[in-house]
Amino acid sequence: MKEFKFKKELLASLLVTTSLLAACGNGGDEEGSAAEGDKVTVDIFQFKVEFKEQFENVVAMYEKENPDVNIEITTVGGGEDYGAALRSKFASGNEPAIFNIGGPQDVADWKDSLAPLSDTAAAEAALDGTLEGVTVDSEVLGLPYNQEGYGFIYNIRLFEEAGIDPASITDFASLEEAVKTLDSKKEELEIESVFALPGKEKWVTGLHLSNTFIAPEFDHNVLDAYDSKTIDFTYSDAFKKILDLQNEYSKQPTVSLDYSQQVEELFSLERVAMIQQGNWAYGSIAGIDPEFADNGIGMLPIPVEGYEEGGLPVGVPMYWAVNKNLDEEVVEASKEFMDWLYTSEAGKTAVVEDFKFIPAYEGYDTSKISDPLSKAVYDASEAGETIGWVFMGYPTGWGEDELGSNIQKYLSEEATWEEVVDSAKAAWESSRQ
Repeated sequence: MKEFKFKKELLASLLVTTSLLAACGNGGDEEGSAAEGDKVTVDIFQFKVEFKEQFENVVAMYEKENPDVNIEITTVGGGEDYGAALRSKFASGNEPAIFNIGGPQDVADWKDSLAPLSDTAAAEAALDGTLEGVTVDSEVLGLPYNQEGYGFIYNIRLFEEAGIDPASITDFASLEEAVKTLDSKKEELEIESVFALPGKEKWVTGLHLSNTFIAPEFDHNVLDAYDSKTIDFTYSDAFKKILDLQNEYSKQPTVSLDYSQQVEELFSLERVAMIQQGNWAYGSIAGIDPEFADNGIGMLPIPVEGYEEGGLPVGVPMYWAVNKNLDEEVVEASKEFMDWLYTSEAGKTAVVEDFKFIPAYEGYDTSKISDPLSKAVYDASEAGETIGWVFMGYPTGWGEDELGSNIQKYLSEEATWEEVVDSAKAAWESSRQ
C-alpha cells in the first residue's frame, strides 16, 4: 500500500509540470484560413481538450493522405472560456474555417457565418434527433461531435470496501446515505473527502448540473427551452440538495477547485471517491492510471428528487460548424475533412478507438466502445434511461455567466439560494424579451 501511494503521489507532483508543458504547446497557427501555394489551409478552432493529442494525430494521418490540404488546430477549453475565445478569434480578423457551436442559441448567434452542411455525407449519416438543434428551415448548419453523458463517476474499490452497492443508489436518500457512509470511513479508506466539486468551473454547475434539474421542466426538449420566455425552476429544491451534498462532503475550498484538480489530482489518484463528470473524463483518468480507468470506475445517475423518470443526461455536446465567409475552396476542403472523419473507415476507427467517442452517426461498430464510462452512457441511451440536454437552449451566457457565477457566490456564502434562483429567473426572462 505504501508503494502504491508513493507512486500516486509522484504522479501528482508531475501534473503541474505536465500542465505547464501542455499549455505551452497548445497554440496553432494564428493566421486565418487561406489557400497557400498548392495547399489549402484549414484552420480549426475547437474546444475539446480531452482528445487534443488524438485529434492532432488523426489530422496528421489525413494530411498524409491529402497532401494538398494543410490543417492547423487551435484547442481552447478546459478552464478557458471557449465562447469568449471564439468571439475574440473572429474579432481579430483571423476567422477559423471550422469551429464549434452548441444548439439553437449558438445557431442564432452565429447564423451569418454558418455554411449549409445538408449536402455532406456526415449529415446524411447523423443519427435521428442529433441534428434538431442545428437545423433551420430544413438546412443543417452543424455536424455533431459525438454523444456524451454524465453523472457521478465513482471508485468501485472504495464503494466495495465501504460496503456500498452502487445499484442500491436509486434516489437522493440512498445517495445521501452512501455519501455519509463513505465520509465516516475516510480514514479507513485513505481518502481526503467523498467528493471533489469543481466550483471554479461554471460549466459544471451552471450548465451540466443545472441541466439535470431543468431538463424535466422542458420535457427534455432543447427547442422548448430555447423558445421559452420564462423558467420556473420546478426542481429548484432538488437542485439545491444535490449541490449542497457535493459541497458539504467535498475537498475544500470548492470555488477554487478546477477540472484538472478534480479529475487528475484527486479522483484519478484515488484521493476522493466520487466526482460529477462525464465519459469525456476517461482519457484524463487513463492518462494518470490506465488500469484504474479501465477496471476501477463506474457511473451513477444524479437523482432528481420528486422526478420519477431519472437517468444519465445524454446528448450532443457540441457541433462542428464551417465558416461560409471564407474562400470556396476552404469551405469545400473543410466539409471534405468532416466527411472523412465521420464516414471513412479510417475516420470511424479513430472516432471510436482513439477518441473514445460514442458515435452520433450510423455505420459504426458500437461493440468497440471499450471504456466503462462510455459503455454506461451507451447502455443508458439504449435502455431509454436518460435525461435530455436542454442547456444548449439556454439564453446566451445564461448558464455560466448568470447561473454559474451566482452558484459560486452561493458556495462562498455570498448569496442565498433564493437569490440565485430569483436572479436566474429574471435574467432568463430579460434575455428572451
